[in-house]
Amino acid sequence: MSFLKEIQRRRTFGIISHPDAGKTTLTEKLLLFGGAIQEAGAVKNNKIKKGATSDFMEIERQRGISVSTSVLAFNYKEKKINILDTPGHKDFAEDTFRTLTAVDSVIVVIDVAKGVEEQTEKLVAVCRMRKIPIIVFINKLDREGKDAFDLMDEVEQKLGLTVTPLSFPIGMGYDFQGIYNLWEQNINLFSGDSRKNIEETIAFSDVQNPELEKIIGQKPADRLREELELIDEVYPKFDRQDYLDGKLQPVFFGSALNNFGVRELLDCFVAIAPSPRPKDSETRLVDPKEEKMSGFVFKIHANMDPKHRDRLAFIKIVSGTFERNKPYYHVRQKKNLKFSSPNAFFAEKKEIVDISYPGDIVGLHDTGNFKIGDTLTEGELMSFKGIPSFSPEHFRYINNADPMKAKQLDKGVDQLMDEGVAQLFTLEMNNRKVIGTVGALQYEVIQYRLEHEYGAKCTYENFPVHKACWVKPDDAKNEEFKEFKRIKQKFLAKDKYNQLVFLADSDFTIQMTQSKYPSVKLFFTSEFD
Repeated sequence: MSFLKEIQRRRTFGIISHPDAGKTTLTEKLLLFGGAIQEAGAVKNNKIKKGATSDFMEIERQRGISVSTSVLAFNYKEKKINILDTPGHKDFAEDTFRTLTAVDSVIVVIDVAKGVEEQTEKLVAVCRMRKIPIIVFINKLDREGKDAFDLMDEVEQKLGLTVTPLSFPIGMGYDFQGIYNLWEQNINLFSGDSRKNIEETIAFSDVQNPELEKIIGQKPADRLREELELIDEVYPKFDRQDYLDGKLQPVFFGSALNNFGVRELLDCFVAIAPSPRPKDSETRLVDPKEEKMSGFVFKIHANMDPKHRDRLAFIKIVSGTFERNKPYYHVRQKKNLKFSSPNAFFAEKKEIVDISYPGDIVGLHDTGNFKIGDTLTEGELMSFKGIPSFSPEHFRYINNADPMKAKQLDKGVDQLMDEGVAQLFTLEMNNRKVIGTVGALQYEVIQYRLEHEYGAKCTYENFPVHKACWVKPDDAKNEEFKEFKRIKQKFLAKDKYNQLVFLADSDFTIQMTQSKYPSVKLFFTSEFD
């Protein structure tokens, strides 16, 4: 198959939502349709002993939440689909923001009963800022929830989207009978039993057909006809270009747990979603069709396999083809590297691939060469934009609880920080180590993983800091900067990349510092020019 055809058949997307809206369950069902798994596991259902394929870390299985982004690929209708399932929990939002730099479109999952929740608002704002095409999937229709039209209004108002339904529910909760598929103009009836094969769809090119009453009953049939007329009058017609430009968002309804409405979503998705899109680097716009390979690291994950201490750097291929055993240029380290076993993923299963195309996510075994945001090229000096570290909101000293295991602790902390789980600051005054995180839950994850993956135990102590500010003086030799360093020495630290950081104890301190030392600039993300 030609290079251009390979690009056109790729669909790389992320699934985002508030925790518990059913994101991981939807991922499972998509894989089920793609023939990638035989039986889908539910995240929080004790009756089903099989855990969800995309939650492969032990701590995720225990808590029933996803804490790291997993990458899954499958083929469906001659398209190669790459899904990035992201954590919904707000403590892991940074991982999700980074993942959004690697997707070409997203599916937003919304719970029918809870509607639009806070975490969804933040993530959709990032997608809109980057003009990523969005499809909305309203989930859990087998439960009682808000009215379909009310939900679409809420999506428009809270998320600032312009929606048009491409499928519509017949009833809801106890009365839920099925889905009318506006995209294909057919009806799919619900049996309420997810283990059964999906009911055959019944094609209705005309909803006025009297057969409709026989199938769903007189009242629901009349109501459906009214609702479809209303949709016709109120919502814009679907236009693919508007969707690709981020101006129009199609909406689907269904129940992922019961395998319902998922096929409609997937069939429409493969037809309309974009193939890999151009990406901005600091020097120019890079087109996927270019012959020369370029790609960037958006995630690093240690110990994918607890039996082997391995680290994988996840790379999104932006242009050209990535070939096994071919040397590529690591822009930050200014050296060539070659990879003998690049991996493609199916959750825990990974296989070695000889060639990858734009849109693909490749896992590279890493001995410490990569950090998040690194770019690989065939020699061109460029780096892709938009993958910063954010200022943490929680800070704690980390102490070694077992002096015999100091080496293991250092190695574990080092590797977990490379993954971007949290940030490490070393105080200038006494070299004590401080861990900064976006959410408190990450401390538990770090403690658990240090013990179970590295055999090291740690304890924490509170450290009263409000924000980490990266410091950039106008002139490192001037007196003002020297005084700033002398007065603030107790609160100065170095981050992992040896950049100077000021750990401020309040907003007031930040304001005072900025007015007292105007030539010392403070930044809240590590990506600044």
